[in-house]
Amino acid sequence: MVPRLVLPLAFGIVGTAILLSLGAWQVQRLAWKEAVLAQIDSRIADDPVPLPADPAPDAHGFLAVKTRGTITGDELHVLASTRDLGAVYRVIAAFETEDGRRIMVDRGVIPTEEKNAPRAPVDVTLTGNLHWPEETDSFTPEADPEANIWFARDVPAMARALETEPVLIVVRETSQSDPAVTPLPVSSAGIPNDHLEYAVTWFGLAAVWVLMTVFYLRLMRSQTRKG
Repeated sequence: MVPRLVLPLAFGIVGTAILLSLGAWQVQRLAWKEAVLAQIDSRIADDPVPLPADPAPDAHGFLAVKTRGTITGDELHVLASTRDLGAVYRVIAAFETEDGRRIMVDRGVIPTEEKNAPRAPVDVTLTGNLHWPEETDSFTPEADPEANIWFARDVPAMARALETEPVLIVVRETSQSDPAVTPLPVSSAGIPNDHLEYAVTWFGLAAVWVLMTVFYLRLMRSQTRKG
């Protein structure tokens, strides 16, 4: 082999190995993420249990629960959008359980024009899932308390505003539904799983790297012969 080709060849081999290893790692991450999502889906669909005494995100995220109490008239409105309805507001209401606890329930969504429509307190038995959504980041606008417009379901902040425990049940069904509020049950559909796309990207880059290496080696070899 021509000595001047050794370094480019080694560079091509090492680069290809790194890109292939990154692609293989993303395939492993894909399998892990699919297993996690399957576990979440299973937990969401489990038979509901009574509301735990001290719910925590790590131990009780997505847990199916069933409880009875009163949906109060205290509520917050979170601006959102759905594929079928377009712009909507999520209704996050204070909920007082029969045993005296005060938590929050995500009742579902309403059209934007129904934001300020009165919704009377109602006694219900509801089934849903405990959820601590991670919807806030550095780009999330600050809530407007005066207009009662929120831009994310920030459980701790909403709990302070409604004077409840930092516990949110996303309603799946209730014994007495409000036709103006459409339940939007929790699901794993909104949890990002981009590992397949990442794997394809890394493997694609590895293929390009190989082609570029071969092209460069041929070009150098041709120049060496001419010289």
